[in-house]
Amino acid sequence: MIPPRPQSTPRRPKPERTVARSRAVAAAVAPLDSLDAVGRTVVACERCPRLRAWCLKIAEERKRAFRDQVYWGKPVPAYGDPHARLLIIGLAPAAHGGNRTGRIFTGDSSGNWLYGALHKFGFSNQPDSTGRDDGLKLTDTYVTAAGHCAPPANKPTREELDACQPYLEAEIRLLPTVRVVVALGRVGWERWLRAAGWWDRLAVRERPPFGHGVETRMADGTLLITSYHPSRQNTHTGRLTRPMWEAIFRRAKTVLDAESRRSAFRSRA
Repeated sequence: MIPPRPQSTPRRPKPERTVARSRAVAAAVAPLDSLDAVGRTVVACERCPRLRAWCLKIAEERKRAFRDQVYWGKPVPAYGDPHARLLIIGLAPAAHGGNRTGRIFTGDSSGNWLYGALHKFGFSNQPDSTGRDDGLKLTDTYVTAAGHCAPPANKPTREELDACQPYLEAEIRLLPTVRVVVALGRVGWERWLRAAGWWDRLAVRERPPFGHGVETRMADGTLLITSYHPSRQNTHTGRLTRPMWEAIFRRAKTVLDAESRRSAFRSRA
C-alpha cells in the first residue's frame, strides 16, 4: 500500500516583501490629491517591471566609486517648491545619480549643471545637490521628469513613459501657480505637451516647436521654453555650453520678475 503523500506547507512570503507589496498596492489606489501623495505613489510604483528590475540590479551591483553607499533603487519622486512658478521637466533619473541618491537630478553631472544654474539665478539656496540630506531648498521652482525610474541606456520605452504620465498630469494640476515651463530635451518637451493636454488639443502644425531656447506662449499664458538636456552627450560635445544653458534660466528669471512687478503694480492700483 502506497502511503499518502505528506501535504506540503505553503511558503510564507518574506515579511519585508509583503510589506513592500502592501504599500505599493495602497499607493496605487490612493488619490493623487496632493504633491506629497503623488510623491508617495511614485516611490511605491511597480508599473514597469523592466525598469524596476534594472534599478534594483544597479542598486545591488553599484558603481565602484559608490561601492560603500546604499543605493535608493526605487522610483525617484519630484522635488521643489509647491508654490512654484517655474516647472522644469527632464527625462528620467540616472542609474548612478537619482537612482543612487533618491532625489531628482542629484548626484550626477546633469544635476551639477541644473542646480548650479538655479543657484546662480536665485531659484536654489546652493549650487550643489549631492543627496537627500544636503540641505538643498528650491524657491519658486519644481523639478520633475517624464519618467521616474532610471532606464537602461537612458531610453525608456513609449509604454513606460505612458505609465508615468498620470504622475506628471497630477503635478501639473497641483501646481496652479506655474507660469514658465522649461522642458529639457525632446522627451521632456513632448511629455509636458501631452500631460498638459496640448498635444491632443493642437493640430500637428500648431504644436510648439522644439529647439534650444525656443519660446512659445501657450493660450493659457504659460511660457514654454525648450532646451537641450544637460546630459554628457550634449555638454561634453559642446552642443550645450554653459552660456547657452544659463541663458535659459536667465530668461525664466526675467519673465517671472516682470510678472511679479506687474502683479505688484496691479495690487497698488
